[in-house]
Amino acid sequence: MKTLLAFFLTLSLSAAKRPNILFILADDLSVKDLSIEGSTFHETPHIDALAKSGMRFTNGYSTSQVCSPSRASIMSGQYPARLGITDWIGAATGLAWKRNDKILPPENGDRLPAKLTTLAEALKEGGYRTFFAGKWHLGGKGSAPEDHGFEINKGGYHSGSPRGGYFSPYDNPALTDGPSGEILPIRLAQETGQFIAKESEQPFFAFLSFYSVHGPIQTSPDLWEKYRKKATTAGLASERFKIDRTLPVRQIQDCPIYGGMMESMDDAVGLLTAKLQELGLHENTIIVFTSDNGGVSSGDAFATSCLPLRGGKGRQWEGGIRQPYYISAPGITAPGSTSRQLATGTDFYPTLLDLAGLELLPEQHPDGISLLPALKGKTSPRTLYWHYPHYGNQGGEPSSIIREGDFKLIRYYESGHEELYNITKDIGEQSDLASTQPQLLKTLSAKLSKHLSEIGAKIPQPDPRFNPQRKKATLAAYHSTLKDRLEKQHANFLKPDYQPNKTWWDSLQSKD
Repeated sequence: MKTLLAFFLTLSLSAAKRPNILFILADDLSVKDLSIEGSTFHETPHIDALAKSGMRFTNGYSTSQVCSPSRASIMSGQYPARLGITDWIGAATGLAWKRNDKILPPENGDRLPAKLTTLAEALKEGGYRTFFAGKWHLGGKGSAPEDHGFEINKGGYHSGSPRGGYFSPYDNPALTDGPSGEILPIRLAQETGQFIAKESEQPFFAFLSFYSVHGPIQTSPDLWEKYRKKATTAGLASERFKIDRTLPVRQIQDCPIYGGMMESMDDAVGLLTAKLQELGLHENTIIVFTSDNGGVSSGDAFATSCLPLRGGKGRQWEGGIRQPYYISAPGITAPGSTSRQLATGTDFYPTLLDLAGLELLPEQHPDGISLLPALKGKTSPRTLYWHYPHYGNQGGEPSSIIREGDFKLIRYYESGHEELYNITKDIGEQSDLASTQPQLLKTLSAKLSKHLSEIGAKIPQPDPRFNPQRKKATLAAYHSTLKDRLEKQHANFLKPDYQPNKTWWDSLQSKD
């Protein structure tokens, strides 16, 4: 009996010494939105400080160019195609797809599979208290955060955007409304900080999943004015958009509404890092910061530019999949360090288990690797894959991708052609090497085909309803009428007398 008691006491003491984990996930944030990554318009001192406190992975990626698949990968350690969640949950597929397109998007999962042992469940079993705040978008009733290992949930439900907007009342069934004028990212940070304070005597896993900076784009009058003046002082552009194949793409960061949203999210991050300092927990807390997909340079709110990366959210180029990827692990990561290790969303699961001193679960996270060696300065070669057989609302094309070393191959399902880029030398993906390096193209293509077959990836099929002439007319309209409308709308954001719609600055007004 004494031996058994001693065992449990030892286990308890071991658990108490484990590091805390704070995981911060932004929504639709471009890596180029951050001042530490080169933005001269947005101001993100708190996120910059977090990045400098640990290691920045300069080849860090999400596993998809849209939200639900990449979020599922973080929770599961598995590629979207293996999970069967390859588009945002709720997107139309098959014959339910009503757009006039050449192929039919294949079936898409509607929830995170219950059979999985998620990252939260694994940490909970390892002695961690678990908490979730913010955007979930991995299923509704029966597949909420509480069904996948989180003991407390503040704000996570089936919706992929803040249904009531960014100011209270939120119209969120998992989050009570705050006082008039309360802003969502600050509220979510406060909820997270309260959990941390309450659980500071035992190891915790707090997952703060911002709705920011997903549309609708909304900010306060003072922040709009701050960034309006900043853009005006820098000199207003006469043209902000250019066509890249399918839709207009934003080329400049000067949206004052989006700039205000960026600052509010950054303030929320600062609130949490200050709370850790206040509680004396900063030396024993691992902090992760990343985004679920690239910034919205095309489609949705057309709010930011990802340059020099090509494209953005929903698109197959680096702007859609390359992310801020920061890990601060006191005592392990050297402050201000960087790594060129190829890293993706599936790697967080094994990495955090490793950092927590828990056994890895390779059957649960087969597509991830522990980045602990990289955090200590050692890199190793690997191959990354993406599979998005859908049409992005932002102009993305159904495709699969492989990245190995410096090279990236993109396979397009509409035409069957493939593009090859040297990402190290050509970050903007402007020089297609397919015709000049046919052997490398063949090798990477074969590896991609083998991978897709092994994980059971669903391949899209032709749509018999497709009308090529109507498609041509639609694209022509996008390239002229839509571009003209966007130019006028975004210039209007910067006018001194600009007035938002009634759902915004006055949170007491109707949200219908």
